[in-house]
Amino acid sequence: MTLSSDSRTPLEWKFSQVFGERPHGEDVQDVDVISTIAFQKSGDYLAVGDRGGRVVIFERKDEKDTSNQHLSRDELEQLDFSFTHHPQYQYKTEFQSHEPEFDYLKSLEIEEKINNVRWCATQNGSLFVLSTNDKTIKLWKVKEHRVKKVKEMDPNPLLCSENALLAERSFMNEHDKTSVDNGHNVEWTEKMATNMLPSQGVYSKIANIEDTTRTRCRKVYAHAHDFNINSISNNSDGETFISSDDLRINLWNLEISNQCFNIIDMKPSNMEDLTEVITSAEFHPIHCNLLAYSSSRGFIRLVDMRRSALCDHSARILQDGGSHGFKSFFTEIIASISDIKFSNDGRHILSRDYMNLKLWDMRMDSSPVATFKVHDHLHPKLCDLYNNDSIFDKFDCCVSGDGIHFATGSYSNLLRIFSHGVGGAEGITIEASKSPNRA
Repeated sequence: MTLSSDSRTPLEWKFSQVFGERPHGEDVQDVDVISTIAFQKSGDYLAVGDRGGRVVIFERKDEKDTSNQHLSRDELEQLDFSFTHHPQYQYKTEFQSHEPEFDYLKSLEIEEKINNVRWCATQNGSLFVLSTNDKTIKLWKVKEHRVKKVKEMDPNPLLCSENALLAERSFMNEHDKTSVDNGHNVEWTEKMATNMLPSQGVYSKIANIEDTTRTRCRKVYAHAHDFNINSISNNSDGETFISSDDLRINLWNLEISNQCFNIIDMKPSNMEDLTEVITSAEFHPIHCNLLAYSSSRGFIRLVDMRRSALCDHSARILQDGGSHGFKSFFTEIIASISDIKFSNDGRHILSRDYMNLKLWDMRMDSSPVATFKVHDHLHPKLCDLYNNDSIFDKFDCCVSGDGIHFATGSYSNLLRIFSHGVGGAEGITIEASKSPNRA
């Protein structure tokens, strides 16, 4: 889907594109079900992970109009230029990121399902993607590979054998330099090899330039989590990232795969004293020393890594002080935060629990600045939802680039979109479908 209109007025949503559409009547295999998605920061690429352990990458291919780049933001908004071009993505490549494994020490099957994908900072035109299943994180390099094929050889009888050998070496050296400069590789065809005789001149015609995409696993970060990994997050320094499971958060250097530093450990000496688990963790988008993590008790903890090497007891806690009303058996269950996201400017945090979206100001830890009711209509049905385990379902959330609009998922193929200071508090409900049955 794509949005239109400027950010100060209610959004109008229109269908834009669908990925992986199947013919009517074809059964969907469990391995093909999408488990995570992530846009690259620039929006030019989209990575999709599925339960079969694959990562599929799409690339934005729509034409970008650069004629008005010199205009200011206010002028662009007046021209209503910002959303004139609907983004169009095309399939780029896919690769098998994880395979099913078996932990013989614990007699435990490890699924290949991709829990999380994150884009790393781009280097030298290459793309780097972090992907993780329950136990193992991998760093993948995705690079354009251009191949120049030598079409044919033109013999020149006027050259002697010595000159032919010199010409051959000169030709190869020149094209080796070109391959380094332009990212091209020269592929020698059989026809060229058979025609490369000492008595013949070496002149070639370059043709059939092919663009392919190659993926290669650069690093494997394994054996650092006793519990299932629920989130990974890249740091703004471009060098480190964190991985989080139910009780621990580890800090990694992208270049070092055989060791990490445990910065948060919530595991009690007696597991019977366990009162909460970590549900999500995210680095601050600007300050490399700050991170936030959420818990099953509905808390968000802000951590400054400069204050202490172990960050367990030096965190600021964001807690909804206005939620201490009537409590029921389900209160603590539905308070569990399933996802958190920083706004681009780093001033706000968006959190998603089972019932609500909450927007937090980092400078206010007593209550959220806004609460958006997503599943308010499910309050009377909590008992049924508990009996069929639906009350433990987890939903993700996201923030728009300007920090005003927020989106999250719901049941029945519905998408809920809210805006802070724009439009009504009930938000917008749309069906994620090419032909929605409802408005």
